[in-house]
Amino acid sequence: MKKVYHGAERRQFIRLEYTAPLAYKICKKGTVSKLVSGYTADISQSGLLCRIKDKVNKNDLLWLSFNRDTLDICQDIEKRSLIYQNGIIGKVVRVKPQGKDDYRVGIQFITREEKNLTNIYPKVYFLEKQMQEKRA
Repeated sequence: MKKVYHGAERRQFIRLEYTAPLAYKICKKGTVSKLVSGYTADISQSGLLCRIKDKVNKNDLLWLSFNRDTLDICQDIEKRSLIYQNGIIGKVVRVKPQGKDDYRVGIQFITREEKNLTNIYPKVYFLEKQMQEKRA
């Protein structure tokens, strides 16, 4: 039986059901050059829920690329979020295994203001450095 929540809404933004192909990279030394695919499940101005095959951990950073042109809310997403090489940087906030090689992952978009206030900046710098080395 599903629990019914009777408190005030905890989410700042409304989530929209949105299923679309998604490309992502896990921002770690061994995986940053590996482009993997998955699907979005829903999206809001502050994050998204996606279906991916890789096991990720809470607080991992992901580079996400999906078709943002079809969504009206994406103008707000792009104003607020940290965009790098036409992708959005997000932090894993929830991981729910659904079976072998199937995970539902909640991602919170990193905001431009957040970039320098947390440990996010060194990880983004690492991602940039890896991309530069790959081009050289």
